[in-house]
Amino acid sequence: MMDDKDEEAANLKKEFVWMLRKQVHKELKRIHSILVECAHRFPVPLYNNEGKKQDKFVLTTPPEQLKCIVTLTGDSITHADINFKVQRQQTQVQRTSITQDSPWKLQQVQDAANHLQTAIYHIDDVDSSYKFKSSDEVMHILKLILNALQRGRTALVLPRKKPIDELMKSRNMKSLSPNLPEDLAISFYIQSHKLIFAAYQLTNVQGTMKFEKWQAECSVPWLNEVLVLFTVALQLCQQLKDKVSVFAQYKDFNVEHIPSSEVTPTAATPT
Repeated sequence: MMDDKDEEAANLKKEFVWMLRKQVHKELKRIHSILVECAHRFPVPLYNNEGKKQDKFVLTTPPEQLKCIVTLTGDSITHADINFKVQRQQTQVQRTSITQDSPWKLQQVQDAANHLQTAIYHIDDVDSSYKFKSSDEVMHILKLILNALQRGRTALVLPRKKPIDELMKSRNMKSLSPNLPEDLAISFYIQSHKLIFAAYQLTNVQGTMKFEKWQAECSVPWLNEVLVLFTVALQLCQQLKDKVSVFAQYKDFNVEHIPSSEVTPTAATPT
């Protein structure tokens, strides 16, 4: 006859096996559907998404220190009319443009899409027919998914800062027509849900290099949607990881020898 402690242990083991065989797959399926929805928001080919989205934005700062009208197609700026004021002996307006023949690539968008694709593939690798054998195995899969999602979100939220000389020599600067003078540079980048246009000027003031920057920004609706879905998926992954970690003490328990009829827990509450 089982005492209370043995009965509690037996019930916990049943709950553990039920979680591995049923609940984990249910939660992964839920996360998968959110990630596919996120993929379909991206303007690039991704997980059966054609990625042909095109948007037009106006970025400006009062009193029109900068003005830029851009067409964003996929992960590239395919057209832009750019005007910004620079200080020489007197204020001058600098004009240049980007054309479809030589688009300006926003690498952050493709990087985030690649990480999202990786996260989806990790879930695809353990479909509903796959039988998890231990909490460690589930934790390993969840760690891979979480890492991919965190890298994807970070690619959009925290743009890599580049020194001015790297910006001036960047491949994207060759997209401009006409080219800018050597003391000027521009950049486009994503930061959270915004597209940012920045202009930079280097001036030599009595032998000291002076650096000036101006920027304009606009909100990009699909970016906001993508970041919300990234965040929801990360939260669900973390919640599942927390649930599974409770059963880490049973990592050596052999779930393969438990009949399916015995895996329904008496104390578990499915969510």
